[in-house]
Amino acid sequence: MPDLDHIRNFCIIAHIDHGKSTLADRMMQQTQTVDDRGFRDQMLDDMDLERERGITIKSHPVTMTYCAEDGEEYELNLIDTPGHVDFAYEVSRSMAACEGALLIVDAAQGVEAQTVANTYLAMDHGLEIIPVINKIDLPSADIPTARRQIEDVLAIESDEAYPVSAKTGEGVGAILEAIVQKVPPPQGDAEGKTNGVRALVFDSHYDKFRGVVAYLRVVDGSLKIGDRMRFMASGVETELKEVGVFEPGPVPIKTLKAGGVGYAIGTLKDVSEIKVGDTVTTSKRTATEKLEGFKEVKPMVFTGIYPVDTADFDKFRQSLEKLSLNDCSFTYHPESSTALGFGFRCGFLGLLHMEIIQERLRREFDLDIISTHPSVIYRVMLRNGELMTVDNPIHLPDRSRIAQIEEPLIKAFIISQNEHIGDIMRLVMERRGECEKTESLDTQRVMMTCMLPLNEILTDFHDHLKSVSRGYASMDYEYAGYQVSPIVKMDILLNSEVIDAFSSLVHESRAIYRGRLICKALKDEIPPHMFSVPVQATLGGSIIARETIRAFRKDVTAKLYGGDVTRKRKLLDKQKKGKKRMKQFGSVSVPQKAFVAVLKNG
Repeated sequence: MPDLDHIRNFCIIAHIDHGKSTLADRMMQQTQTVDDRGFRDQMLDDMDLERERGITIKSHPVTMTYCAEDGEEYELNLIDTPGHVDFAYEVSRSMAACEGALLIVDAAQGVEAQTVANTYLAMDHGLEIIPVINKIDLPSADIPTARRQIEDVLAIESDEAYPVSAKTGEGVGAILEAIVQKVPPPQGDAEGKTNGVRALVFDSHYDKFRGVVAYLRVVDGSLKIGDRMRFMASGVETELKEVGVFEPGPVPIKTLKAGGVGYAIGTLKDVSEIKVGDTVTTSKRTATEKLEGFKEVKPMVFTGIYPVDTADFDKFRQSLEKLSLNDCSFTYHPESSTALGFGFRCGFLGLLHMEIIQERLRREFDLDIISTHPSVIYRVMLRNGELMTVDNPIHLPDRSRIAQIEEPLIKAFIISQNEHIGDIMRLVMERRGECEKTESLDTQRVMMTCMLPLNEILTDFHDHLKSVSRGYASMDYEYAGYQVSPIVKMDILLNSEVIDAFSSLVHESRAIYRGRLICKALKDEIPPHMFSVPVQATLGGSIIARETIRAFRKDVTAKLYGGDVTRKRKLLDKQKKGKKRMKQFGSVSVPQKAFVAVLKNG
C-alpha cells in the first residue's frame, strides 16, 4: 500500500438518478480497475433490487490505482452513496470515511432537493467538495443554468465545476486529476505510536460462510492477519483471519495501512457483537481514545410485520437480525396480534426504506410476510402529568386518561417548476400542511419550504407530488418537532370483533373518510362466508362507517321437485336458524390481499 500522501478517499453524492453509479463505472474503467470482459453496468450495485429500480441502496467502496499527470501513482478509495432521502444516514456514514466529495448535478434537471441536503451534509463533515455537471451529452443539457444554480443555491464557485458525460466518458479524466490535486490526503499516525491502532467501522454485512464482515477506514496504525482485533464499544475480541480491499470485489491483502479503506474478517458469527460506528483497535497497540462515531438515528415510520406462516417465526427473527447488522438505522421489537399471531414492530427512516426492507425479506430470506398500516411515534400527555410515546394504536390509553396527543412534524423542501406552485400548495393544504416561504432558484424553478405532519406523507404523498408536477418536483425533508393535534384511535370491527391489525391513529377530521375507504376495501377483498359479515369502523363507542359482506347462499331447496310450498318454507327457516347460530360462533377469515388493500386505501 502507498504512503498517506498518495492516498485519496472520496465519495460521490447527488440527488437520486443524477448518474453517481454510472460515473463510478467510468472511473473504474479509466483506471483499469475492471477489464472490459468483467465489466457490467452499475458495477457497484450488488443487489438485484438496486439494479431493477436503478437506485443505490447501500454504500459501496472500491479501491482504484490512478497514474496522475505528475507520473506518480495514487490510491483512490471511492465510496458510491445512495441519493434518496430515506438513505441519508448511509451517506453521512460514507462521508465519515472520506476527505472529499464529488457533488454531481444533472445538466438537464439542475440542482434538486437532495443535492442541497447532501451539500450541507458534506460541509458539516468538512469535506473538500468538487462540483461536477453530468449528462452534458443530452440534447436538453443547459450547462450555464446548472453553473448558475451551483453558485446561487449551493454557494460553491461555479468556475470549478467540471462538465462531464458519465455515459460516454467525456471529461472523466479531468475529474480524476482534480481528485488528486484538490482532495487532501488522509491525516493519521501511520505507525500507530501516539494513539494506538484505530479504525472506524462504517458498514458491515453478514456472510453465511465467513460470518461478520466489517468495512473499515483505518485512521492510525495498520491491521494485518493474525492480529487480535478488538471492538472498543462492545469489548468483543477476535483474531483477524483476512483483511482486504474492494477492487470492486473483495481482494485479500497482507496489511491494511493507515488511510486505507477495506474490510476485515475475524471469527465472529453473532450479528449483535458488532456495531456500525464503533472503533476497532488491536491488543498489541490498544487505542486509548475512541474515534468519533455516528449519531444514533431514530426511526420515523413504524409498521408491524408478521410471517404468513407462524412456523416461519424463528427464521423471520434471524432474518431481521442479519438485516439490522447490514442496516443499523432499521429497528425491531416483538409484538403479537390476535389476527396475525406473533411478529415484530419495525422502525424505518421512511417509506422507501420500509419497502426495500420488506422486499429484501421476501427475496433474500424467502419469507412470506404481511405488514400492517405504517404509523409514526405520537407523544401522549396523560392527565396525571405522565408523558408516554405510542408507535402502535393498540398501546394508546383510554380516552378518559389522555390530556393531549402530539404528532411529529417535518419541514419539507420542495423544488419544482414555477407553473406547478398552485397545484403543490393545494396538495400541501389537503394534507394539513402550510407553505412557509418560496424562493426563486432561477427564472423557471422555485424552492418551497412547507411544514407538514409526518403522518400525512406516509403513504402516497410522493406519488401525488410527482403527478401534479408532471414528474419534475423533488422533495427532501427533515424532522421538525411535535405539535398538539386532535388524534383519535379508529378500530375496524369484523362481525362485531375488533381486528387490531386494522386499528390506526388518525386526525379527527379524516376519520370518517378513512373509515369509509377501509370498510369498502375490506368488503371488496374479503370473500363471502356462509353468513353475512358486517364491516364497521368505530370511533370510541360510535360507528362512523359500515359495509356488509353478503352471505354466500346455498340453495337448500334444490332437492325439492314439487309438493306443498310449506315444505320449501320449512327448509328455508331451518337454514335461517343455522346461519344465525353460525354468525354467533363462526370466524371470519381475512386473506392477505385484504391487508394490502387497507394499506393502499389508508
